[in-house]
Amino acid sequence: MTSFGIIAGNGVYPLLVARAARKAGVQRIAVCAFHGETDPKLAELVDEIEWMRVGQLAKMVACFRKREVSQVVMAGQVNPKHLFDLRPDLRALLLLAGLKTRNAESIFGAIADELSKNGITLLAATTFLDDCLAQPGLIAGPKLNPREEEDVAYGFRIAKEMSRLDIGQTVVVKKGTILAVEAFEGTNETIKRGGALGKRDAIMIKVSKPNQDFRFDVPVIGPQTLETAHEARLRAIAVEAGKTLVLDKEAVIERAAAYRLSIAGISS
Repeated sequence: MTSFGIIAGNGVYPLLVARAARKAGVQRIAVCAFHGETDPKLAELVDEIEWMRVGQLAKMVACFRKREVSQVVMAGQVNPKHLFDLRPDLRALLLLAGLKTRNAESIFGAIADELSKNGITLLAATTFLDDCLAQPGLIAGPKLNPREEEDVAYGFRIAKEMSRLDIGQTVVVKKGTILAVEAFEGTNETIKRGGALGKRDAIMIKVSKPNQDFRFDVPVIGPQTLETAHEARLRAIAVEAGKTLVLDKEAVIERAAAYRLSIAGISS
């Protein structure tokens, strides 16, 4: 692959994708970046970057077409509130008008279809990042005891059911009781709520959806997840192995050791 595009959301994710693409031999990287979301440091790692507002679909398509980029990834989240506070251009308005439901999956799926109509293929968001996928077993921190392993197994089943219903993909559990279920607020706020209710030593479990579209919706944990979990006095984080990205893995493992916070990969 000689040229490659990134639709860059917030956080460290887009930076890791850019570095991994360079390591894989990609010669030219073009980025569509969003005001108030994308880290400006990304500009130092890529060849071309064009800034726009969330909702400027025509500008996004033009950004890649004029640079003859035919393969792109979505990397990094867009703040959920922006999905309900869009200032869309005409192209995006027409796209939104055709949606029966408006959630992250339906909106991003429609964007993927629109890109495809213009000769732009949206690749899996895990492209170039296979080394970052969580492996089964203990990834970092102390070994879980039998009671904690039971909570992980129970939380995994509940999280899978919640994800099937498209409610959320994260739960917080302690001693067989579900303390918090993720909805619109996102993973970090779920951790905070569950930690407050559990007081200490609760466990967070994060899973994929049954038919997860990995082009734009990949379960992710990273250093910020560890910081939030530590502040909430969680005991462990369990994620679905092979389907969850552990971003900035070295930093995550170091912080997990320092906080005595276990991270485990769970196979379905």
